[in-house]
Amino acid sequence: MSKKIKGKDYFCSVVSEDVKISLKKNPSVNSQFAEDKLYVCCNQSECQYVDENVPPCPLTLDLFSEEIEEKKEKRKARREEEDYY
Repeated sequence: MSKKIKGKDYFCSVVSEDVKISLKKNPSVNSQFAEDKLYVCCNQSECQYVDENVPPCPLTLDLFSEEIEEKKEKRKARREEEDYY
């Protein structure tokens, strides 16, 4: 089960058209011990690189660097708050 985090438009050079991309995460089996793995997903279900993020697919986590940083900061703040109590 994957969870959609946020989406945006992106021009994909592989399919030569605009696609919708979103940052997703796959919860790990031992999610309490390991962080969820993030990846970039697009709406081109027929693409052989969908959910892969491997070349020549241009999708990388860098496209969502701001969102990832915000997520890390929120997680850090939650942990600090939990440690306080």
